[in-house]
Amino acid sequence: MDNGATPARTAPAAVIVAIDGPSGTGKSSTSKAVAARLGLSYLDTGAQYRAMTWWMLTNGVDVSDAAAVATAAGKPVLVSGTDPAAPTITVDGTDAAAPIRTQEVTSKVSAVSAVPEVRTVVTELQRSIAAAAAKGIVVEGRDIGTTVLPDADVKIFLTASPEARAARRSGELTGKEATDVAATKDALVKRDAADSGRKTSPLAKADDAVEVDTTDLTLQQVIECVVTLVEEKRNTK
Repeated sequence: MDNGATPARTAPAAVIVAIDGPSGTGKSSTSKAVAARLGLSYLDTGAQYRAMTWWMLTNGVDVSDAAAVATAAGKPVLVSGTDPAAPTITVDGTDAAAPIRTQEVTSKVSAVSAVPEVRTVVTELQRSIAAAAAKGIVVEGRDIGTTVLPDADVKIFLTASPEARAARRSGELTGKEATDVAATKDALVKRDAADSGRKTSPLAKADDAVEVDTTDLTLQQVIECVVTLVEEKRNTK
């Protein structure tokens, strides 16, 4: 007997969206906006690596000692809130949203995230979060489409010129850290080299990812582009 519409047939299909790219390309702003627009969860994987780095620094682990970092990798408890309107990250129950954005953490995160044991712990966490997202999720990072979620429904790789990225990132930093765009550019270029050159899950564009150069695009234009790609995929699932 027909008792009405079946939600499973009428609700939009769940989609997993991987958005990768280097710092300053608009990943976070785009990912949060797309997730909010489409009713999806949101995960900032970079924040997780920053949180791991902050924990190491706070607990006296020598982040230049890969063996020490590897030994400590399983100790911190990271919890990521996936509401795109108010994403959160806690470490051992402590709100880490602000301290993980300092220049000290930024300068050390590539070294920590290059340690295979760290990537194993964080990747497993990321996969479990994605699997638990009933309506789908937008996951942003550097190795999502290639390593973390290679079967993602939609893969986007954002790029931008170093100058544009430095200007954007400088606007995100606090206090005196926000004044030197040239220094920010140098730091970004060095981090690109470190992230692209690491042996474990390097920063790379997946073969089946759509590349979007955001240098001359407004944030709204980038958001519209990604939303269109995701909606097209969702309508065909």
